[in-house]
Amino acid sequence: MCTAISVTNGNHYFGRNLDYEHTFGEKITITPRNYKFCFENGTEIKNHPAIIGMALPVDNYPLYFDAVNEAGLGVAGLNFPENAVYMKKDSVKENVASFELIPWILCQCKTVSEAEKLLKNINITDESFNEKMPPSPLHWIISDKEKSITLEQTKEGAKIYENPVGVLTNNPPFDWHMYNLANYMNVSSDEPENRFSDKINLIPYSRGMGGIGLPGDLSSMSRFVRACFTKLNSVYSKTETEIVGQFFHILYSVYQQKGCAKVGKGYEITNYSSCCNTDTGIYYYTTYNNLSINAVDMHKENLDFDKLIVYDLVQQEKINIQN
Repeated sequence: MCTAISVTNGNHYFGRNLDYEHTFGEKITITPRNYKFCFENGTEIKNHPAIIGMALPVDNYPLYFDAVNEAGLGVAGLNFPENAVYMKKDSVKENVASFELIPWILCQCKTVSEAEKLLKNINITDESFNEKMPPSPLHWIISDKEKSITLEQTKEGAKIYENPVGVLTNNPPFDWHMYNLANYMNVSSDEPENRFSDKINLIPYSRGMGGIGLPGDLSSMSRFVRACFTKLNSVYSKTETEIVGQFFHILYSVYQQKGCAKVGKGYEITNYSSCCNTDTGIYYYTTYNNLSINAVDMHKENLDFDKLIVYDLVQQEKINIQN
């Protein structure tokens, strides 16, 4: 399914893998400051921070998979089937449809702390974008340079979790993932030591044996553990190119290769991987068929415009022939 991470190394970097058996026609989409949002609860926002991210533009509306605003706040929605429960409208709560949650947050908040206040009384409703597009079961990671939180709405209602690892995958619920990490507390990037028994002399049989004990399958549980370990143990260089490259290497540690995860008659693949420098507004991405890193800079566009700015993904691999 999907994996999202948040990294602060000088600047803040936010991105994700989107894993599915087919693409959705997603595009890099910039929503300028004067694009008018009309939310399902009747609220209209005519002026807001500019937003960049991956979206499916439908009828001139950006259905964002993940996005950041120019203030440095990022939000990504990840698949959460069997657990996500959307409600009918509630007269005493702030009703927001799932498909509009990302712009609803990014239009009104500049930090995670502001988002937490905005979400205190939220009710995520079961309204569809249109008859052909019913609501997708999702949960969300919300991040800035200082912290991350996870938002989930189950049958018990909306819950906000502190997310100290800055990682989110899919089912089970987030608190289960954090509890499960304790099973891997002995995993280390160091060379292994013999803790099996002092009655037998065991020595490493190879170099580079750090991470022994990490799960290697493609389940959301395993990807959460592996992404946490890789992210929290990563060493970053100083240049933008090297930091962005390392961010993608973290995402590639939980990459879905075609043929390894069968779903119905197809196979899940990582349709795209993204990394946005939320300080500069540059959105980097790769696709399954193009691992060259491409980028769109929101600040090279007219952010005081009132229409969506859309870029098709570069899908064809560019191989550098050296001889």
